[in-house]
Amino acid sequence: MAVQLVGVIGAGQMGSGIAQVAAMSGLDVILQDISAEGLTKAKARIEQSLGKLVEKGKLPEADARSAPQRIQTTQRLEDLSRADLVIEAATENPQIKAELFRALDKICREDVILATNTSSISITTIAASTRRPEKVVGMHFMNPVPLMKLVELIRGLRTSDETFRRVRELSERMGKTCIESRDYPGFVVNRILMPMINEACFAVFEGLASVEDVDNAMKLGTNQPMGPLALADFIGLDTCLAILDVMYEGLGDPKYRPCPLLKQYVSAGLLGKKTGQGFHKYEV
Repeated sequence: MAVQLVGVIGAGQMGSGIAQVAAMSGLDVILQDISAEGLTKAKARIEQSLGKLVEKGKLPEADARSAPQRIQTTQRLEDLSRADLVIEAATENPQIKAELFRALDKICREDVILATNTSSISITTIAASTRRPEKVVGMHFMNPVPLMKLVELIRGLRTSDETFRRVRELSERMGKTCIESRDYPGFVVNRILMPMINEACFAVFEGLASVEDVDNAMKLGTNQPMGPLALADFIGLDTCLAILDVMYEGLGDPKYRPCPLLKQYVSAGLLGKKTGQGFHKYEV
């Protein structure tokens, strides 16, 4: 069955971005979140993003007007029963994801694929929460979704070839380039990225250099568009810590041990750009 109606769970940066690119590709979308305020902010974020694409000449104005009309919002998880495929983009927490997938398994038709945007959690473990593990797959978009071309596709132990094929086709319809990763903590991108961010945290923690100098060293010395600490702020320091915790526990290697300074910032509520302060300060 062809996918036309996509359900997206979570109206944060990732969920709203996924909803946007799906709508831009001509798909109908149901965006679900438990927070009415979160859904209102998501709609505003999507319209702002579409406007910027028009300003840069990357999107016709007519498409920017029509895309939001294809996005419905709801606070009811049950409304996703009509979806042909569901993409979960909720908090990076194994227990929350397991509960969502158990609920989706009951709500959605038997033929519906359940995808997760997790950046590190085992697809096999998430799939085990359902009675359809062959239809559960990892579909990890990069942030910001409308601008980043990559999607990591991850097979769980029991993900079928048919599920994987359909999700690849859907990703490509959204204009994305796909890579395939095995189901190990961190997958490909975060397996490489998070140790770099963590090491940057250790460089500051140990007094090797200032936040500004660490970021400038990596920008100007390795030609990266953004320093690792600024990137951590953009991702969210709580998300970085959650991913590192999964990698440290799942791989059992001390090189993935989260830096104490990163843990301290998260404990203090300094989560990066979304809270106005992380390693850098921002206007909220």
